[in-house]
Amino acid sequence: MLSRARRLHPALRCLLRATAAHSSPHPPPTQHIVAASQIPKPFPLLRRHLSSPPPPPPPPVSSPPAVVSSDLPAVCTNGKCPGCGIAMQSADPALPGFFNLPSPKSPDYRARLAPVTADDTGISASLKSGLLQEGQEKSREGQAVAVVASEAEAEKKSKVVVCARCHSLRHYGHVKRPDAEVLLPDFDFVAAVGPRLASPSGARSLVLLLADASDFDGSFPRAVARLVAVTSEAHHADWKHGAPSNLPRAVLVVTKLDLLPTPSLSPDDVHAWAQARARAGAGADLQLAGVHLVSAARGWGVRDLLNHVRELAGARGKVWAVGARNVGKSTLLNAIARCSGAESGQTLTEAPVPGTTLGVIRVDGVLGAQAKLFDTPGLLHGHQLTSRLTPEEQKLVQVRKEMRPRTYRIKAGQSIHIGGLARLDVEDLTVGSIYVTVWASPLVPLHMGKTENAESMMKDHFGLQLQPPIGQKRVKELGKWVRKQFKVSGNSWDANTMDIAISGLGWYGIGLKGEAVLGLWTYDGVDVVPRSSLVHERASIFEETGFSVSKVVSRADSMTNKLKGNKKTNKKEMKASSHSSEVPESSEPATVIDA
Repeated sequence: MLSRARRLHPALRCLLRATAAHSSPHPPPTQHIVAASQIPKPFPLLRRHLSSPPPPPPPPVSSPPAVVSSDLPAVCTNGKCPGCGIAMQSADPALPGFFNLPSPKSPDYRARLAPVTADDTGISASLKSGLLQEGQEKSREGQAVAVVASEAEAEKKSKVVVCARCHSLRHYGHVKRPDAEVLLPDFDFVAAVGPRLASPSGARSLVLLLADASDFDGSFPRAVARLVAVTSEAHHADWKHGAPSNLPRAVLVVTKLDLLPTPSLSPDDVHAWAQARARAGAGADLQLAGVHLVSAARGWGVRDLLNHVRELAGARGKVWAVGARNVGKSTLLNAIARCSGAESGQTLTEAPVPGTTLGVIRVDGVLGAQAKLFDTPGLLHGHQLTSRLTPEEQKLVQVRKEMRPRTYRIKAGQSIHIGGLARLDVEDLTVGSIYVTVWASPLVPLHMGKTENAESMMKDHFGLQLQPPIGQKRVKELGKWVRKQFKVSGNSWDANTMDIAISGLGWYGIGLKGEAVLGLWTYDGVDVVPRSSLVHERASIFEETGFSVSKVVSRADSMTNKLKGNKKTNKKEMKASSHSSEVPESSEPATVIDA
């Protein structure tokens, strides 16, 4: 049996030689001595056939202490969050800019495996079959540890720590602490960057004026555009007299072009329309160095914008991206960075939440040379209707997909509601009827009915079937309901000739051949702008009288029906209880008499 065991595997010979060497005090010099700690314990069953007792188990080998890395990823060079630009702090979780540093970890924390014991059946089977040699498993384990350590080192270098607010917006799409939003600082571009633009010396300045295609007049930064126009005019006069002057330039960027029905639009028409609207908002003296129609989500026009910005900024220029809240500045700058091939690893926080960026952020590695690109916080426009809405109401109003027309054919004495936020009354017509096309979020329900029932609609359905606002209590919180009158004229039935835009909501497209007097009702302080038509088409199928098909309407109807049903059951129960309470009183004397 011993000879048979010797023929099984060469490792058994080593085992027998080690046993013989251990029994003799002076081993022969020609024999190869193998240390007992280096010999695995591969054959526990064969050891029983040998007369020698089993060796004692080796003492547990303590693993070397883990080397803790103290090189945590840097927060930011200037102590600001690289996602939103707010000053970071780790003292109070309720305040803006709170963050948690990652816990220190060992470089090989991912490479820790279960210790390989000597009686591992997998290792023994590999040794028996000859697929694994002694010491080979240790080398492979060392290689795996080295590979994982290198990957962990690369991940540590590329890891960027952001504040808790940015982390929540990036991963969950909402703010973790809504109560802390009121503590966020408001950004005033005119006060913060205006002195640099007004200075006649310094690097060349370029301002990107961003406007949302679905809400151009509400999101266009008028104050900044006026500042650029006035500064350029003053510096141009100095330049004519030979004095050194810094002429700030402005480029109009129309974002979210994919939200418009692009197949029916001509780029040249939209280009001319946007330039005319910008001058109408900032003044005729606004000189634009260019107009770009882009979509960061689709990548439309991003490369052309990048090339033009590089050309205008030069080697040492400063570029400022300015726009209203939720206009898409951070999304556009991230798209520009991807298009330029920047490898800085910095990514601005993107979220469908107004006011995502809280401070000025420098985006490195995009323009090349020594030119600098800055992302600025969104400007708060009080004339926008979205500035008064709650986050739940803003989700209903925000346009996230390509807009679809909803067209009505109405007569004098009829009205169209856009949720509980706006109402258009047709007060007088020189023709029989007109076409009114509503361009707004499809989540906002519409209603068409008689104007004489408008007050009852506001009393009974605002906050319920007509949302936003959500809840009837919110109607009074939004402000006073006011009316503005417009006189409209057109010369074609085939297309819309004029728009009446409500800042932060959408617009009514008017199509008629004649004249009309319209009254628009909305909350006090919200801008209502008459303008030339942006989209001339209308829906092929017209909407009907009453509420439009919407989840909000169906949900409110079901709630109303439940309340009515509960009232009916309560009335029945009250009648039954009153009847049952009267019967014992009348029957009690009779029982006494019978007794």
